[in-house]
Amino acid sequence: MTNILVKIPATSANLGPGFDTLGMALSYYDQFEAQTIDSGLEFEIHGEGEKDIPRDQSNLIYQTIKLVFSKFDKQVPAIKITCHNNIPHGRGMGSSGAAVAGGVMLAAGLLLPEIELTEQQLLDFATEIEGHPDNVAPALFGGLTIAWNDESGPHHKKLTVHRGVSPLVLVPPNQMSTKLARSLQPESVPHTDAVFNVSRSALLVAALTQSPELLFAATEDRLHQNYRASAMPETSKLIEALRAEGHPAVVSGAGPSVLVLEDDPVHRLEAMRFVAKEFSTWNAMPLAVDFKGASLERQLGSGS
Repeated sequence: MTNILVKIPATSANLGPGFDTLGMALSYYDQFEAQTIDSGLEFEIHGEGEKDIPRDQSNLIYQTIKLVFSKFDKQVPAIKITCHNNIPHGRGMGSSGAAVAGGVMLAAGLLLPEIELTEQQLLDFATEIEGHPDNVAPALFGGLTIAWNDESGPHHKKLTVHRGVSPLVLVPPNQMSTKLARSLQPESVPHTDAVFNVSRSALLVAALTQSPELLFAATEDRLHQNYRASAMPETSKLIEALRAEGHPAVVSGAGPSVLVLEDDPVHRLEAMRFVAKEFSTWNAMPLAVDFKGASLERQLGSGS
């Protein structure tokens, strides 16, 4: 009997101007376990999505495991998959990216010791399932990641976030479809807006790694948030209100959650008090940056 335990952080992608490029791992986690069994496929799901997530081969985690095994011409063994889901679904906190990263890590553990996956293979396989690397890169590797694609596939660069950066995620009661959010994005944007976002993205990397006092200016965006505002008016209203108070608020991923990138815990507390007073239906989650990314534990034992 083999038990593989993995822990995957939530993530926030885009971070304002870094559309489809920047992502950050946050200290809020899903935990998945794959245990080899005598036959078949079993699921045990707790927490987020426990009533809705499929418990058959269409499950995203299983599909990811199956893809990784197929890359090495191997069949997935009979397994029981146990999920402890904490990351909110459909809220822009990387729940699907966490499931994909979790599936890749479970597969990596099940393939040991015969096959040891490299970091690049982990990213390749996760991106193939997810479609883009901006969420799976920080979920796998932690910290702040810059992700990009070229003719050889997906790549990432991990950066260490300045210790003064104090993330706050504000989660609404309603969900948002990533597919819907992406459908509102235009095929082209004005040249001035593109230049604006290039400057802000570069500034954001500097602000997150060296100069947190620049986070307010660095989180300005003209590429995606305004186009998606009609689909999540409450999110746009909250961001506008927070920024009017001087808080660096952006849409988290595709939304509808809001990410506030404060430059110290005191300012974060001020933002939380403002939200509690003016937007009391939103759940405020003060989090840290996760610097480790996905973790894996492999246990060997005899069956009962």
